[in-house]
This record gives sequence, structure tokens and C-alpha cells, in this order.
Amino acid sequence: MFISILLATLGRTREVHQFLRSLTFQTWRKFEVLVIDQNPDERLAEIVEQYAGEFRISRIQSERGHSKAFNVGLPQVSGDIVAFPDDDCWYDPDLLERVAGFLHAHPQWSGLTGREIVEPGFTSGGRWDSRPGKLTRANVWRRAISFSIFLRRTIAQRFTFDEALGVGAGTPWGAGEETDYLLSMIAAGHSVYYDPSLTIWHQGRSGPYKAETYTKGRDYGRGMGRVMRKHHFPLRSVAYQLIRPLGGGLLSLIGGQPEKAWYHWSVFAGRASGWLPAPDAPQRHSASALLPGGEAKQP
Repeated sequence: MFISILLATLGRTREVHQFLRSLTFQTWRKFEVLVIDQNPDERLAEIVEQYAGEFRISRIQSERGHSKAFNVGLPQVSGDIVAFPDDDCWYDPDLLERVAGFLHAHPQWSGLTGREIVEPGFTSGGRWDSRPGKLTRANVWRRAISFSIFLRRTIAQRFTFDEALGVGAGTPWGAGEETDYLLSMIAAGHSVYYDPSLTIWHQGRSGPYKAETYTKGRDYGRGMGRVMRKHHFPLRSVAYQLIRPLGGGLLSLIGGQPEKAWYHWSVFAGRASGWLPAPDAPQRHSASALLPGGEAKQP
């Protein structure tokens, strides 16, 4: 099985090099890399050239926006499987072999997801389910993140990413694009399997809390709230996702960690404001099934 790797990137070079270097050690060699370059300059040209002798790699220019970059790259992939890594993640040597082996052996599944791991001293961005199984509306938040998603191309190309969601979208909703994408697949009847033993390294967070940390927590929270409203999550589910950061904030205050408590409050405030009704932002694509001929069918 041939794998197409869509690497959407902006503003980074060292991390891109780290990811591409991890690909040189892959035991599964049937893959290509499409670098979706959102930079206004040529900072990645030399890096891409450096790895051209190692594996098939090409660079595609895109306007800014994580979702927009994926929508530019998806129609151009040629593999049986599509991967969506972050530009600050990296793979273990056997990762692609495990993905290809699973999807070859289990044709009933439309895709596979794994979980994030970080190096000692860094903090993971989410709480991960310890049990394997099918992705559902109820568990998708604990079983998938963009860089842990591997989908069959024939399924992935039937859907588009909502360009009003995610980093660089120019809207308040700074995350949630991959969850929105998967929820649209689930609603269309496709089945994706989660394997917690399939792990992907990610940069994670370390060091003291800063203004940037609080802003990111709030923006990511807004994205989650927006996705919950868009996909009509019941109030009990919304309440649970709002109570969790409040509880975390209270425990942090009790434990004498006011900076961490403020971070949890930022996440809560973001989720609440994202869930509240808001005017739709202008968007060229939304996560939706595609009709024959490429026309998007809105959910």
C-alpha cells in the first residue's frame, strides 16, 4: 500500500527537518511527501531539496490556513492511504509499516488513528483513551488528533476541511478542523479504528505558562465549542466538556498552581464562547461529503 503524507507547514524549519529525517528511517518505503507550504518565502526550498534523494517529495504552495492547506493537497495525493502530520511531530521507524499492515489486513475500516506521546518534561495536549475500538461522536475527542489520522484516499477525498476552523483560518475558531472532518465521515457511515498502541511523537508543551499559552488554550477551546454546535451535540455532552476544565482549574487552585488554573479557565471560556451562536465566517469549503463531479453537499 502506498502512503501519501500531507505535511502542512508555516513558519518552521527545524521541526520540518526533524519530521522529514524521521521518514528516512521508515521500514515501509512506499510513500510520498507533499509539503503544503504556507510560507511567503523560500525557507523550505533547500530542506525539500535535501530530502529529494531519500524519497518522493514535492512542495505545493498554499494560502495560509491549516484546513485550506489540506484542501489544496488532498486532490493531489496518489497513495492508497493519506496521513496528516503536524510539522512538529515525528514518526517511529515502524509507524508507516504498522499503518499499511493494519489497513491492508482490515478492509472494513476506512481509516486508523493513534495517540500522541511526548518526551519527558513535556505535556501532551489531550487525554487519550486507553481502550481500542471504533471512533464515535462520543469518543472522537479522546481518540484522534490531526497528526494521528491515517485514512484511505478513496474515503478522504470525498470530504473537505472546513476552512473556517483551525490555525490560520482568520476566525476565532483556532482548532477542531480534523474533528469536524472525522465527524462528517462518521455521519456518512464510515468506520475509523483507534489503536492506542499506535503512537506519534509530538513536540508538546513545556516551561512556564505564558500569554501565548492562554491565548492558544482559548482559541483551541473556541474551535471545539464551534464543532460541538455545528454537529448538534446534546447539552449533556456540551456540559461535560465545559465542566472538565472548570474542575481542572479548581484543582489547580487548591494545589497552589494559579497559572495552571488560569489556563484551564481560558479553555473553559473558549469552549463556552465557541459553542454560543455566532455569525458564520466566510468560507470556501466546509467539511462535507462531495457529490459526483466534485460539488460539496452541505451537511
